[in-house]
Amino acid sequence: MTIIYPATMSERLNVDAPLWDQTTFVGRFKHFLWVTDPRTCVVGDEALDKAKELVEQYRRGTEPPGTSTDQIIYAKKLYESAFHPDSGEKQNVFGRMSFQVPGGMAITGAMLQWYRTPFAVVFWQWVNQSFNALVNYTNRNAKSPTTTTQLVVAYVSATSSAMLTALGCKYYWQKRASPFVQRYVPFAAVAAANCVNIPLMRQNEFLNGVDCADEHGRIVGQSKLAAAKAFSQVIISRITMCAPGMLILPVIMERAEKFPFMKRITFLHGPIQVMAVGCFLTFMVPTACALFPQRCSMKTTTLAWLEPEAFEKIKKSCGDKIPEKVYFNKGL
Repeated sequence: MTIIYPATMSERLNVDAPLWDQTTFVGRFKHFLWVTDPRTCVVGDEALDKAKELVEQYRRGTEPPGTSTDQIIYAKKLYESAFHPDSGEKQNVFGRMSFQVPGGMAITGAMLQWYRTPFAVVFWQWVNQSFNALVNYTNRNAKSPTTTTQLVVAYVSATSSAMLTALGCKYYWQKRASPFVQRYVPFAAVAAANCVNIPLMRQNEFLNGVDCADEHGRIVGQSKLAAAKAFSQVIISRITMCAPGMLILPVIMERAEKFPFMKRITFLHGPIQVMAVGCFLTFMVPTACALFPQRCSMKTTTLAWLEPEAFEKIKKSCGDKIPEKVYFNKGL
């Protein structure tokens, strides 16, 4: 992948800005393909801490003499893949977006392979939603703290909704649909659960509003409407992320399992689906993350219409210089 270096080697990189244009889908795709690289998951804590230290030194202009641009870019990659953009805290490795490919391929492959019994449906939906809950919490807007009680309630509600949806679909389709259609039970459950899991795990953002800033990054107020927009975009992204693997793979496996050689290796059907899902996710993780800008925006006129209370606070904070748009971190 081509990295865009500064116009001259004497010009310094802006370590807080993406290397690619984030106003275009292609630019966002390149950025997330770079930052969600699964190989960063196996980098040790010591190397990650050194990368963070180097980025902070470079930001202050105190990096060690002789530090190359390539070193700064690699440190930036590790820093952005492992540390939260709001809090700067190191994220749990299993909740990072860079872990979506290895984690997602194992769980999704298992859901697609073992869906025939109620126990298998419930178990794998529980595993999947537990993983999703961790990812949602890890990639939340960290400026909106969540209590332990809220997390427990959100986790139980999200996992329960997924399991009930999966069981409901299975029992409904068991006598009304062909075995092929029943292969789509996992996707129906995942899509429905995402609509519950994400808002619940990030409920504090909606209850208290997310921080909104002007074009210069100055916090001017909080908005619940902005949180709702962030949730809707993240839900669409998450469903898009898993859709190709969970919609196309059942068609492939339905036909492949009829071949004599596939009937002889039924014990490999699970691993085959895991690897196939991994191929889909390798491209779909950055694609889904790139659907919407990470730095989401909303017109203040929209706030004035739909959330006048938040608009009045922004108006009070800014005086006569009300920004045309406010910006906020939508999460991933």
